[in-house]
Amino acid sequence: MEDALLMQKHAYPCDQYILRLNAPKCACNAVAGSFVHIQCNERIAMRRPLSIMRSNRAEGWIEVLFKVVGDGLRGLSEAETGTSLSIIGPIGKGFEAHIDRPRALLIGGGVGIPPMIFLAEQMLREDRDWQPQVLMGSEIPFPFTLTPSTLSTEWLPGETISTMPLLEKWGVSARLASLSGFDGCYRGYVTELARLYLDHLTPEQHLQTEIFSCGPTPMLEAVAALAGEYRIPCQVSLEEFMACGVGGCAGCTVEIQTPDGPAMKRVCVDGPVFDAATVFSPGPPGC
Repeated sequence: MEDALLMQKHAYPCDQYILRLNAPKCACNAVAGSFVHIQCNERIAMRRPLSIMRSNRAEGWIEVLFKVVGDGLRGLSEAETGTSLSIIGPIGKGFEAHIDRPRALLIGGGVGIPPMIFLAEQMLREDRDWQPQVLMGSEIPFPFTLTPSTLSTEWLPGETISTMPLLEKWGVSARLASLSGFDGCYRGYVTELARLYLDHLTPEQHLQTEIFSCGPTPMLEAVAALAGEYRIPCQVSLEEFMACGVGGCAGCTVEIQTPDGPAMKRVCVDGPVFDAATVFSPGPPGC
């Protein structure tokens, strides 16, 4: 547990917020896919789990992104800079990338975008030959200003040019998908955009690819189906309601297939990242 100082707060359309918190202990141990359990307001006892979007160990801060849903996150959105917020974290098992599959396809949807940004940055920090391709989908305005990308993506329609400025600055190829008609975004589901990318790769390149994803359950199920179709390993970060966030209440359990048969696992501490094939049964994409 750590008292984190709210350093910066940025508001975006549709009640979306990015907070930067001074939390040296958390920043030192955070990995892509881990989260914090945060006290939203002194009047609200229940904490809320938020994925970590960025972590700077040297400067001792983390960033989280959230969309206001309910009184808890409404209270958090009203916190002023300089406020001390109690957090527990980092919690959970993060993504585990394998360098023998350097073509990392990162797929984020809605508030599932943060772990993908964290994973891309984590890969950039490593002195390895990672080749991340980030795809993000949202039906509400993205929590950043859309900017045209100058990075080559020959597999895409020419009008699909919008990206996230931060990823563009890092030199990470990224594209956006939406059915809401945002400028420069692919008009369709983010999984359809992922299919275009995978169809462009050769069979040999498929063997170098691994998929990582976070977002709403229907999207994750579709990503898992796509991974199964192309026989590509896939890790998903699940979104579940949580009470304690540390494995004590077992309120966030999900059924996972294991070599010994089905087992109930806690998303907070056994996950939130799982092998997609152990969570979702094979089937046609649903998103």
